[in-house]
Amino acid sequence: MTAYTNDIPGAPVKYGMVPIHSGEFSMGSPDNEPGRKPDEGPRHKVKISAFWMGQCEVTWNEFELFMYPDEERKFKETMKTDPYVDKVSDAVSRPTKPYVEMSFGMGRDGYPAISMTQHAANKYCEWLSAKTGHFYRLPTEAEWEYACRAGTTTAYSFGDDPSKLGDYAWFEKNSDFKYQKIGRKKPNPWELYDMHGNVAEWCLDQYEPNYDPSGKSTALDPWVKAATPYPHVVRGGSWDDSPESLRSAARRASDKSWKMQDPQLPKSIWYHTDAQFLGFRIVRPLKVPPAEEMAKYWNSGVEKDQP
Repeated sequence: MTAYTNDIPGAPVKYGMVPIHSGEFSMGSPDNEPGRKPDEGPRHKVKISAFWMGQCEVTWNEFELFMYPDEERKFKETMKTDPYVDKVSDAVSRPTKPYVEMSFGMGRDGYPAISMTQHAANKYCEWLSAKTGHFYRLPTEAEWEYACRAGTTTAYSFGDDPSKLGDYAWFEKNSDFKYQKIGRKKPNPWELYDMHGNVAEWCLDQYEPNYDPSGKSTALDPWVKAATPYPHVVRGGSWDDSPESLRSAARRASDKSWKMQDPQLPKSIWYHTDAQFLGFRIVRPLKVPPAEEMAKYWNSGVEKDQP
C-alpha cells in the first residue's frame, strides 16, 4: 500500500489518500485522562484491517461536483469523460438545491465542505465510487480513532499537552470563529491533516453512550450499525470547540437540532443547516466487499431518499 493522489474524472479536482496499515490499538480513553467523558469507555482492544484514508477533509471543490450537477456538467463540456461512468454516477441520488449558501460566507475554494447530513456524506461516497471505480465510504468510528491516534496512546496524536494544539489544529482559540483551509497545520504521524479540529467528521456508526463491555476478546473491525436516523457518531472536534473536544478519544452524537433552521417540511435529508462545524473524510478499504455489501455502507444512515 502506498499513498496516492486521484483525479475526479471530468473535473480539474484532485484528492489525496494515505495508507493506514492493519493493526491493533486500545480504543477509548483511560479513566485519568483530563477532559474524559463517560462515553469514552470502557477502553478495549480493537483490530483494524488495512485501508486508505483521505489525507484531508473533503473540500467544497470536491463535494460541489456531487452537490450541483450543473457544476460537474460545466467541466464535462471541456474535459473528455467516459459515457458509461457518467451514466452510473448520474444514477446516484443527489442533494436538493439548498435554500441558503452552505459555506455561510466562511470560504469555499480549498475549504472543507460542511453542514451535510450523514446521508449526504454516504451518497457522496457512492457517487465518488461510481466516478472512480474505487470503493469509498465513511470510516467506522474504530477506523477513525485508529487513524487519528496513528500509533499513539496519548490524549492527542502529538502527546498530552494541549498547549501544543495550535501547531496541529484549528479550534476555538485560533480559528477566528470559522473553519480554515485544509492542510495548513502539522499532520499526525501518519500524514493525516486536521484529524484534530477544523471540522468535526462523520463516522458510520450509530452513537451509543458507552462501548459494549460484554465481550472480552479483541474486536475485529467493529461497526455499530444504525437502526435509527439519530444519533450517529461524529469525531475530531471543530474550529468552534475547546481542546478537550479535540482529543483522539472524544466523541459527539448527532442531533435533530442541527436541522432547526431548515424551513422545509419534512426536514431535508441532505443538510444540517445548524451544523456549520461538521464535515467528513473518506476511506477506501484494501479488501473490496461485494456489491451488496457496498450498498449497506452507502445506505447506513437509515434516512431514505425522497422523490
